Amino acid sequence: MRPALVCAALLAATTPLAPAAASASIATTAAAQGGSLFFGARSGEAANELIRLLDSAKVDGLNPKRYKSRDLSRFARAAFGGDANAVARADRALSDAFVRYAQDLRRAPNIGVIYVDNELRPQAPSAAALLQGAAAAPDLAAYMRNMGWMHPYYAQLRRQLTDNRLDPRTRGLVQVNLQRVRSLPASGRYVLVNTAAQRLFMIDNNQTVDMMRVVVGKPIYPTPMMAAYIRYASLRPYWNVPSDLAAERIAPNVVKGGLPYLKAKGYQVLSDWSDKAKIVNPASVDWAAVAAGRKEVRLRQLPGPSNSMGDMKFMFPNAQGIYLHDTPQDELFGEASRLFSGGCVRLEAASRLGAWLYGKPLRPKGAAPEQKVPLATPVPVYLTYLTAVPSGNEVAVYDDIYKRDTMPGPRAKLARG
Repeated sequence: MRPALVCAALLAATTPLAPAAASASIATTAAAQGGSLFFGARSGEAANELIRLLDSAKVDGLNPKRYKSRDLSRFARAAFGGDANAVARADRALSDAFVRYAQDLRRAPNIGVIYVDNELRPQAPSAAALLQGAAAAPDLAAYMRNMGWMHPYYAQLRRQLTDNRLDPRTRGLVQVNLQRVRSLPASGRYVLVNTAAQRLFMIDNNQTVDMMRVVVGKPIYPTPMMAAYIRYASLRPYWNVPSDLAAERIAPNVVKGGLPYLKAKGYQVLSDWSDKAKIVNPASVDWAAVAAGRKEVRLRQLPGPSNSMGDMKFMFPNAQGIYLHDTPQDELFGEASRLFSGGCVRLEAASRLGAWLYGKPLRPKGAAPEQKVPLATPVPVYLTYLTAVPSGNEVAVYDDIYKRDTMPGPRAKLARG
């Protein structure tokens, strides 16, 4: 779908604000602010900033007529005259329009994100929450200008569109990515993986605390867009080898070098894929048949220096089998394009992520495999796909590695690590 059509498809479909709840919230907030949120002791510049946003709501994929910005401009001009009734009318109308607009923006469009934990799906905040957040802003005009109820990238990308500084191709790219940013949180502590940039960011209160390079899925096994809670780490993990990779990567080496190859690399053969699988003698396997794809075998790799999972993995259980994990292949992080995995995200510095998540270094207790370390408070992780991101006053553009900017993204296949 072309970028222009993406936005056009989003122009309708908004849920009206519940009038009674909104009116009560507006009245409560106005009373707490001395009778006015947008005027009174506060500069009326906040009203102008909001009206500018509403006038240009089409760039958000929303219908500007819904917010009646012409009426708001007329009410605001009257309010600047100082008449108390005019101020009250303008403030109520502006507050109502702000709530409608902010709620519409927080209802993220369906862009293919897998919400493993449904509470991470963007929800329209209540009128009370939105108005209280605006009232608490030290500078309401700046809060409106920077769209403080959205992820920080949003207002920055949006300004690139409203300032008309982009060529048509980049403008379309920014429009597509603007919709993706709507699925990201406005604040909080979370992990953000931008698969297009092949980088991970640790975010706390809108500040990037740390970042690292990552390896993501090959185009045939794309890392999906996903939101989930990281719930635990597994130290000294096994690597359970998918059957097709066992056939492609491992069985030919056994055919060539014999069974010592398996021992040298720490592989075990198991009877089946159940939790009660038993270890079996690898000599009982027809490795030539496995390599040829005529038979399947279950292999797992023991913890150790050769293990493809490295020392730890971070789990947000999902049906797609996606997770973040360490890797012994440090040389891959020197590559400009890091598309080598089967869908999971390999970390340049897993120990740094672990220390940030847990507030202390993660160290295994003894040599036992698969040591589960629960997180006392699960931390959200957002796997996103941003091919255009703010960079100062410019836009940084990344390759469309999964061809999602021009067509719906392919469904993720089962992850291979």
